[in-house]
Amino acid sequence: MKQPLAYVHPAAKIASNVVIDPFVTIDQNVEIGEGTRIGSNVTIMEGARIGKNCVIFPGAVIGAIPQDLKFRGEDTLAIIGDNTTIRECVTINRGTAARDKTVVGNNCLIMAYCHVAHDCIVGDNVIMSNATQLAGEVVVDNFAVIGGGTLVHQFCHIGSHVMIQGGALVNKDIPPYVKAARDPIAYAGINSIGLRRRNFSNEQIREIQEIYRYLYLSGLNVTDAIERIEAELPATKERDEIILFARNAKRGIIRGYV
Repeated sequence: MKQPLAYVHPAAKIASNVVIDPFVTIDQNVEIGEGTRIGSNVTIMEGARIGKNCVIFPGAVIGAIPQDLKFRGEDTLAIIGDNTTIRECVTINRGTAARDKTVVGNNCLIMAYCHVAHDCIVGDNVIMSNATQLAGEVVVDNFAVIGGGTLVHQFCHIGSHVMIQGGALVNKDIPPYVKAARDPIAYAGINSIGLRRRNFSNEQIREIQEIYRYLYLSGLNVTDAIERIEAELPATKERDEIILFARNAKRGIIRGYV
């Protein structure tokens, strides 16, 4: 860990086998887990909590204060899980009083120039391609894949196992298991390839397709489609997850493609 060309605050808690490259700055109130590597010119600011076996590439900034005019200097965190890779020039801001923390989960890949704003919650096994930008209080569920250059409006919720086209403008919630594409962004089928890669059975995939036929291809509004799904389709984990997501979508779910 010893690196004479880096600045490490004496109060930072850093595992003994963390590798720190030259010109790194690590502030007080920072914790870094075993096996992590911090590349040159990385800045890790107060409130950062970085897990085990992470790799942070040069130029990244973790734990900077939020770009939110309501922030009043409250004591908040930026939490990175285990085995996560953060590429060049990524910025991850810490939270505000709204949630007290910004979180990026385990086994994520956050590619170069991405931004994760205050109070975002990014789940496990998420891939954010280059220059994806998450505004404040966005939620991204497990196994979502977001194409490069995507812009996500504040408060949006991206469901699990979603695949989003590069360059998308996301201003509605995107329900689980789907592909989202076109301009304006819309439902473009289910993410069947991704689901097969994650060992979903053909039966599960057919059930998910049938649910989305009700939601997007039946001509019903969302409320009526949910009632039909509950009445006519058997209860499964996937069915109930989709129904709960659609009912709780504060910004409404993306439209179907016409």
